[in-house]
Amino acid sequence: MKEHVIVTVSTVDGTRHFQMGKLLQQCLKGFGYFFVAAIIAGGAAIYYLNNEVDFALLKQTELQNRSLELSEEVEQLQNLKVELEGDLGAREERLQQVSDRLGDLEVVLGVSEKDGELESRLDAAAVTSSVRLYMLNNIPNGSPVGDVRVSSHYGYRIHPKTGRKTLHRGIDYAVNTGAPIYATADGVVEVVRPSKTGSGNFLRLQHSHGFSTSYSHLQKFEVKSGDFVEKGQLVAYSGNTGFSTGPHLHYEIRFVGRALDPLAFHEWSAKNFESLFENERGIRWDSLVAKIENRASDQLKLSSNKTYGNEVNPEKVIEEPEG
Repeated sequence: MKEHVIVTVSTVDGTRHFQMGKLLQQCLKGFGYFFVAAIIAGGAAIYYLNNEVDFALLKQTELQNRSLELSEEVEQLQNLKVELEGDLGAREERLQQVSDRLGDLEVVLGVSEKDGELESRLDAAAVTSSVRLYMLNNIPNGSPVGDVRVSSHYGYRIHPKTGRKTLHRGIDYAVNTGAPIYATADGVVEVVRPSKTGSGNFLRLQHSHGFSTSYSHLQKFEVKSGDFVEKGQLVAYSGNTGFSTGPHLHYEIRFVGRALDPLAFHEWSAKNFESLFENERGIRWDSLVAKIENRASDQLKLSSNKTYGNEVNPEKVIEEPEG
């Protein structure tokens, strides 16, 4: 017996009966399955697409926030750039000021590297100023009694008491009794000798590198033998003791025991630093300066190993001493 499905449709016009065979039933059933599967697939697709849309919106929000953060970072970087450019400009201005001031210092020091690298110029100026400061503190210079007239110079003269021509191994300063006397360099008190004859009350200071100074005809002492003294320290008071015709200070400078003309050292200062090398040629200044420069370079730990002998240049003006 064949399976048939009868479908009855009633309307105002009457009732109609439709008979579906097995093939038609299977077609309708397959179509139904397909339709249901399509609905399920469509629902799944809609669900997936909704999730994708939500994810895309989330990503869009994240990207917008990140874009805002990047915009803020860009703005901060731009502000930082402006600050750095301003700071760089200020540093360049200060660097130019340093270079200009260094140029002025080089003029004073006589440094000849004005067109060199700033680092090299600073090294040269540092060594030169260090050498000059050291030498002016450790080698006698200036007057022990201030701005006072020199009444008798170094050299041969007629002695005011004996009337004979003798070598005057120092210079005399026209000072009254009680005038303060100051050390002309750092050193140590070697001799403190009270006396009523000869040089009278006598004081000798030993300085660095073989130099010594002595002070004669003193009234009284302010230091004792073995005391360390520094440049400008009060060491005694002038007087009229010993073989003297009147109040004055007899001042001598010696190098390894040999008397030198104190006038060259009296006039020596930072303003005319190289004048001493021209006026006192009997000392190997080039050797002394080289040693001091090397020590200064080591102490300053310079960035270069350059020698700066041309800043303090005694070789230009010093000749070999005779004998």
